[in-house]
Amino acid sequence: MGYSTMDHFLLVLFSMVAAFLPRLIPLRIFATRKIPNWFNEWMKYVPVSLFTALVVKDMFMNTSNYTFVGASNVAKIIAAIIVIGVAYKTRSMGLSVVVGLVAVMILSMFVAV
Repeated sequence: MGYSTMDHFLLVLFSMVAAFLPRLIPLRIFATRKIPNWFNEWMKYVPVSLFTALVVKDMFMNTSNYTFVGASNVAKIIAAIIVIGVAYKTRSMGLSVVVGLVAVMILSMFVAV
């Protein structure tokens, strides 16, 4: 069974709507309301916590079978320590990501990943 051009068009259209609505709805709700200070303070920690969850999962979990690997990813752990220092010193998420990628690339040449 093949897909027609209209099927592809509808797929792109519905994907666009699905990606756009989660951005539009909060914008419409909070455009006329004052957001409480406690909520703004709490939201400051969301990017850091999400980033940490992704990084820690990659360092200590084998994602093919979801088992704990401990300290066997030495290159990633050393790179994470380097990134923590860079992030603390510069407070730049972009620079931290770039330094982390370069650190993993260089360390994986010399230490088992």
